[in-house]
Formats: sequence, structure tokens, C-alpha cells
Amino acid sequence: MNVSQDLSFLTLVLNASVLVQGVMALLLLASLKSWLTIFQKMFAIRAAVKNTDRFEEDFWSGTDLATLYQRTTSGRQPIMGMEKIFEAGFREFLKLKRQNRLDNAAIMEGTRRAMKAAYQRELDYLEAGLAFLASVGSVSPYIGLFGTVWGIMNAFRGLSNVVQATLAHVAPGIAEALIATAMGLFAAIPAVLAYNRYAHDIDRLATRFESFIEEFSNILQRQAAPTA
Repeated sequence: MNVSQDLSFLTLVLNASVLVQGVMALLLLASLKSWLTIFQKMFAIRAAVKNTDRFEEDFWSGTDLATLYQRTTSGRQPIMGMEKIFEAGFREFLKLKRQNRLDNAAIMEGTRRAMKAAYQRELDYLEAGLAFLASVGSVSPYIGLFGTVWGIMNAFRGLSNVVQATLAHVAPGIAEALIATAMGLFAAIPAVLAYNRYAHDIDRLATRFESFIEEFSNILQRQAAPTA
């Protein structure tokens, strides 16, 4: 009547072979790290979307660009996303425009380079951690399967010393082995779902950033044009 006690989750884990326990520990660490990354990315992307929405509203409200730039660089709050791209582009534009020897094309080329560099830095920040989620999502099931195969091999190897094999002899070994597969799936599924969701959100933000760079460049090009 000890079957249920012997097949409890904790008992199976503690009685598993050292290699299977190592696989379980690795999957547990991967799962904890992936959940930490999931929450970090969730807050970072939410903040980027909120900041982009607010800045777009300010930018297209008709506020003077110089005033908006002063507000952005005031240091009252950290800037990110589209606001960072605006700040980098307008700062470079003002610096180049003060150099009278540069023509309109050179000014705009330098301004675009500055905005593209800021754009790439913002994307790198938002995408940090996604590669880890992708790795956990793709590798964890195979790591769990390796632990399962090893555990089942040990379970059947133990039957060689048993005169009459019954389900009671093989069930604990197979059960503990299957836990590794379950843990692999537990680590992989949230990581895959989060990766797909965040990659989609970042792609949408990247599209908005690129559109802003083009629209802002057109505005600055008109300002850079020499007045008659």
C-alpha cells in the first residue's frame, strides 16, 4: 500500500539517478532564468510602448522642435525608444547645422546616421534576452528527453537482477524518468510563447521607429534648406 507514497513527486526526484537529477536541476535553473527574463522583457517592452505613445503625441501636437528637445534633455526623466532617437537626431542636426561649410545633404546624412545608431541601440536593448528564451524553448525538451531515456535505461537495467519482473519494479524508474520530460516541456513552453510574443511586439516598435526616422528626416530636411 506504499505505492502512492513511493511514487510521490518528491520521492521520485530524490530517488532518481545522479545524472537524471542533474538534468532536472539544469531544467529548473533554465526555467527560473527564463521566467526572470520573461518578466524583465515584459516591463521593458511595456515601458517602451508607453514612452513611444506619449512621445508621438507630444511630437505631433505641434510643439516646437527646439522646445521638445529642451524638454527631452532636461534630465527630469530617463529617455528611451523613439524619444532617444529624436534626441540623438536633433542634437546631431543642430551640431552639423552650426558648421556653415556643410551643405544640406551632408547635414541630413549625418543626422540620419545618428538616428540609425540610436535606433540600433534601442533595438539591442529591447532584444536582449530573447536569444536565451529561444534557446530554452528549443533545447529544453531535448534535455528532458535525454534524462528520460537515461532513466528508462536504468529502470530496465535494474530488471536484470529481478527473477520475476512486475509493473511495481519498473514503474518508479519510468515515472522518475518521465519527470525530466515534463520539466523540459515546463521550461520550453513559456519560453517559446514569450519569445514569439515579444519578438512580435519588438518588430512593431521597430517599424514605428523606422517610420519616425523617415518622417523626422523630412521635417529636418525642410529646416536645413537655406532660406532665400
